Amino acid sequence: MNTTEWFGIAAALLIGLGLYGILTQPMLLRKIVSFNVLGSGVFLMFGVIARRGAAAGLTGDPVPHAFVITGIVVAFSASALAVTMALKLHEDTGESAFPEGEDATAPDNPDEDKA
Repeated sequence: MNTTEWFGIAAALLIGLGLYGILTQPMLLRKIVSFNVLGSGVFLMFGVIARRGAAAGLTGDPVPHAFVITGIVVAFSASALAVTMALKLHEDTGESAFPEGEDATAPDNPDEDKA
């Protein structure tokens, strides 16, 4: 196995670990970190794809590199927004996880108690 294949395996593991974290973790901050791990795996996969083309004797393709640079900026912005929203949720409700159960989807209506 060459280094490109090892990096491809590492990218697949990061993607799988990120997906597992997003699906199984109830805490918002852990979901945000899992999303960032998933994104890092995708960025690494783009680098592997660009490297395989260059290793095959083709000229290096700058498009995957441009996607990765743009993706890093977008991922940072999305993470900052998600952390800000999680802090606002914690400030408003005191919870740091998504609500669970049937009552989680029903909005609270204080006018129902008055009737």
